[in-house]
Formats: sequence, structure tokens, C-alpha cells
Amino acid sequence: MSGQSALYHLGMTGIPITNINNNCSTGSTALVHAANAVKTSLVECALALGFERMTSGSLVNQYPDRAGPTVLLGMRTLELEETLGENFGPVAPRMFANAGKEYCVKYGATVEHFAKIASKNHKHAVNNPYAQFRDGWTEEQVLNSPKVTDQLTKLMCTPTSDGAACCIVASEDFVHAHKLENQAIEIVAQALETDEPSTFESESAMELAGYGMTKRCADRVFEQAGFAPGHGRDEVGVVELHDCFAPAELFTYAALGLCAPEGAHKLVDNGDNTYGGKYVINPSGGLEARGHPIGATGVGMHFSVTMQLRGWSGISQAPNLFNTADKRGRYGLVHNIGLGGAVVVSLLRRPEFFEAGGEDGRTRFGYNHATECRPITMADLDKVKAKKSSKYVLQAGMARL
Repeated sequence: MSGQSALYHLGMTGIPITNINNNCSTGSTALVHAANAVKTSLVECALALGFERMTSGSLVNQYPDRAGPTVLLGMRTLELEETLGENFGPVAPRMFANAGKEYCVKYGATVEHFAKIASKNHKHAVNNPYAQFRDGWTEEQVLNSPKVTDQLTKLMCTPTSDGAACCIVASEDFVHAHKLENQAIEIVAQALETDEPSTFESESAMELAGYGMTKRCADRVFEQAGFAPGHGRDEVGVVELHDCFAPAELFTYAALGLCAPEGAHKLVDNGDNTYGGKYVINPSGGLEARGHPIGATGVGMHFSVTMQLRGWSGISQAPNLFNTADKRGRYGLVHNIGLGGAVVVSLLRRPEFFEAGGEDGRTRFGYNHATECRPITMADLDKVKAKKSSKYVLQAGMARL
């Protein structure tokens, strides 16, 4: 009931609160359910909230009385190393390191491509006030950081993170009724996918790390959006994808259809994953630099792309998202994966009724929360809390702080 514990401070209205656990895709899965409730007219407005306070060190099973959801993935990882070659380190980075090694063997990429991706993300994070690391590490610094596996260094991996994020989903009627046209961003298509037998039976470390699951989910999303098979990616301008480890970003380019299966490292070499290239990928800094507070990650990724599509992202703004001369760049794409297994892919855009100018969230907040991070105060809470709220809960919460 942690959702109740978090939201009771905003009010106690009787409105249902549902708790979701879907590994690293928990936040985006909550968003899928919120969006489905709105789409099916169960509600006009819903909130998807994600948060996490993590323990230090690599992820471990917190419930020793039962098997964790990734036990089979760990077993299969060790079995596949009999073919790929021995590795070392914790199971999670090892799994993605093996997948990266498989990609390199198949298509000719190198560890330097992992370093280029990690450095790109760390440089992006310099301009993100919400990022955990804003150091802008170079490729050399990434390569020279301590090794975690044979292929991965520490700066190619996500850190231990605390964080929270939320997204509000509303019907079009609700948007018009509350005059939110100049900030609403449309969920054009969205899908949630889980594993198929190929995850364990294909003899592929990339499949084990979610490649096929991601591909199927992305294909479904672009089909929902009305595109012919294999089409639509050229109309994407900005992407937030699940770079839990640098190799994951590399092969996810191909899984999402942003390039040919053999073209992911070429996309990196051409600079087509950053400002000035074909796509701006992980402008927030991604999981590697912004951080990966598991329950909040997927919601935070949608926040980042939403701010980009609103045009609020300031110095981090991806260019040409609103070029009316052609269709390039009009969509934002989000990819969030939780092994064991689930993946969410969302395609977002400015709606046709978008009206630039006038009052928006920046005016109501008094600042642009996309580019400036401020702490929440009791005065802020008093502005938004429900009429039905408990002084006891608020006082107890403040006492704990």
C-alpha cells in the first residue's frame, strides 16, 4: 500500500489507488493502466506515480523467502556464457554485457561504442537539473573507470538512485474543459509486452536481455499509430530509451527499428543519436546519468519526452520537433523495460488542437519545472490538496521528515 502512503498527503477522497510492481518497467506500466482507464472512459483523469528509495550496491532479491522474478534469467545467463565465453560480476550487468558481446561478434561493434554511448548520455545530463550525475564524463574517463564485467565499466552502468515522478493522463474533453490545450501531449499509441519462449530457447543473450520483446512491442505501437510495417521511425525526433547499461542502448536502437539490425554502432559513429544527428536519444542523460530509481524510471522518461514535445526543455531542447515543412521529428518515443519480463513503448506527439502561448504549467507554477528543480513546500501542497484531507496524516508525515 505504498501508493496510499504517498498520496494520502494530497487528500483522502476514496478515489481508488492501485499499487503496481513490474520490475524496472513499473512506472510505465502504471502509466499504461492509467491511460487505459481514460481511453475506456472509466475515468476522465488519472495519475501515474512512481517512486523508489534504493539500497546501496547491485540489485539483490529483497525477499529471501521466495525466488526472485529474474532467477531463470540469471541461470540462463550463466548457461549462455558456455558459448559466449566466461564473464564476471553481478548478474544484471553481466546479462547486458553478454548481450552487448553478442552484438559485437555479430556485427562488428566494439567496447568503444559502449563508451561513446555512455559519454553521450553523461554529456546530455549536464543540462538536466534532475540528473543524478552532471559531470559530463568523456569516453576516455568512461573506459578508464573500474570494471564491472569484462565488457562494462562503472560509468557504463546505472547508479543506485532515489527518485520520484508522475504523469497526469486526461481525456480530450477534460483537456478542453480545463483549457490545457497548450500543454497537453497526446499518447498516440502505447503497448505493454511480455516474454515469449524465444527469450529462453533462442540461445541468444540479446533475446534474454529483451531484444525480441522490445521489437514486438515497438512494431505493435507503430502499427497502432497507422504506419505500415517497418515505417514511422523517420518521423521520430526525440527518444528516451532504457539504457540500464550502455550495450542495452546500442542493441535497442535496432530493436526499436531506429536502424537496421546491423546498423546500431554505425548510428553511434555517425552521431545520429545526439544533437545534430537523426535522433536525439536520451536528452535527459538516460538511466546511466539521470539515474534509475526503479519505480519512477518509466514515468520520468515520459516526463522528459513530454517536456520536449511541449518545447519547454530549454538548452536541452531537441531541434526540429515542430518543423511543419515535413513530418520528420513530430513524434517522441519512449521505451522502458523490466526483465522477467515486461516492456512498454509509447509514441507521443503534440495534438492537432495544440495552442501555443497563453497560460500553462510554467505560469501556474511560477517557473519552468522542466529546466529548474525546486523542492516541494507545504505551501505548494496546500494549493493542490483535496478538500477531503487528514490533518493527522499531514502532521505525522511532517514529523517523520
